[in-house]
Amino acid sequence: MKIEGKKVLITGGCSGIGKIMARRCLEKKAACVIIWDINEAAIAATVEELSNLGKVFGHKADISSPASIDTAYEATKAACGDVDILINNAGIITNNKVFSEQTDADINRTFDINTKGAMFVALRYIKDMKARGCGHICNVTSSAGMLALPKMSLYASSKWAAIGWSESVRIELEREKSPVKITTIAPYFINTGMFDGIRSFFKIQDPEVVARKTLSAIERELGYRGIPFSEHFIRLMQGIFPHRLFNFVFGDICGLYTVMDHFTGRKK
Repeated sequence: MKIEGKKVLITGGCSGIGKIMARRCLEKKAACVIIWDINEAAIAATVEELSNLGKVFGHKADISSPASIDTAYEATKAACGDVDILINNAGIITNNKVFSEQTDADINRTFDINTKGAMFVALRYIKDMKARGCGHICNVTSSAGMLALPKMSLYASSKWAAIGWSESVRIELEREKSPVKITTIAPYFINTGMFDGIRSFFKIQDPEVVARKTLSAIERELGYRGIPFSEHFIRLMQGIFPHRLFNFVFGDICGLYTVMDHFTGRKK
């Protein structure tokens, strides 16, 4: 689905690749861009910053709350009408503790935003899109949803769940021969501040590149896109390598199993 002339909703659109995608959609001549975020001050600043590029609307939304989503959904519909493209981009990483040090609150917060939040938002819009016979939903997940790393048990598991859900919905729509499309994006670590402090043998991804490739995947109606492309081979490598050899090569030699040791995350 081409972005030009379309109405695009982006969750978590005030920072990171969400904000970059909002800008790029306007540069692609989207009819309007709607930003959902939990930070009202950031929404106002982002709308002001991008308004010279085209029509931008912003609404406060806590995607972990169905009630908050319903409020934002109704406000969006009143201001902009139907949404053509939904980009489920909002996400968090709570900490770099081992699982035994996590709390019930940590578990709930991670899954409420990274997994259930995307589902809640998509559930509202997929019904509209199916009724209209057009629409595209893009779910931004993570390569951590295929390759589990130590000290990422909550984040990784929430993204595994998000990938499984997104892929399942894609197959459902394809079997129904629905014109509504689903794209699952699984990027490696992105240099947006969210993963500040990590030390990676593999290249940290440029947010501009990830944003560009994500929008390209939507326009090409790809079902799945790993970023970089080598992320497509994670499962293949896990299948080819014996468990202990995989751990040794990628975990020890390449250092993936210590990548979170110095994690600090985005400074508030």
